[in-house]
Amino acid sequence: MIAIITGDIIGSGNHDSYEWLVMLKKYLATIGEVSNDWEVYRGDEFQLKLALPKEALFQAIYIKALLKTIKGLDARMAVGIGSETFQGESVSESNGTAYQRSGRTFEHLKVDKLNLSVNTGQAKFDDTINLMLRLALDIMDAWSTVSAEIVVLALQNPEMSQQEMAERLGIQQSAVSQRLKRARLDLILQLIEYFKENLD
Repeated sequence: MIAIITGDIIGSGNHDSYEWLVMLKKYLATIGEVSNDWEVYRGDEFQLKLALPKEALFQAIYIKALLKTIKGLDARMAVGIGSETFQGESVSESNGTAYQRSGRTFEHLKVDKLNLSVNTGQAKFDDTINLMLRLALDIMDAWSTVSAEIVVLALQNPEMSQQEMAERLGIQQSAVSQRLKRARLDLILQLIEYFKENLD
């Protein structure tokens, strides 16, 4: 069992690709090896393979928040979970149910006007998690750059106190508290936890 995240960058045409490409590649490089585990292709599309499927939703939300730290950017992503039956020279040349589910789901995202969806092949779980995601996307799609920045910091450093965050960002602790509330990070963390606990 693996997870495949297929995605593209929303709003990339309005930005110099260098602005976001370096940041995205730098993060993906912390997860795995270029080509084998991840690739950025056709300018603004990317694919990421994860050996631990339970981490898939966390990674997708983190990538979304990371890109949203740049005004006007966002990501559209499909998470497919399943097998890998063929390993090509690169992640985009490999195959299996995880790749097929991710690819098929990704194709429907634009039509469905959705920015994040999951396909595990388990209909009941998929219906539940995708309903939860549609509700959560009302919050996540509306994150401002400062909300996205605080989400990235909190996801990166789960043990960090609000005071430490405030010192890192050069703002008051009360401002950190307000930003976390506005980003609804409590709900997003519960959603990530639900996915981890209920994914078979």
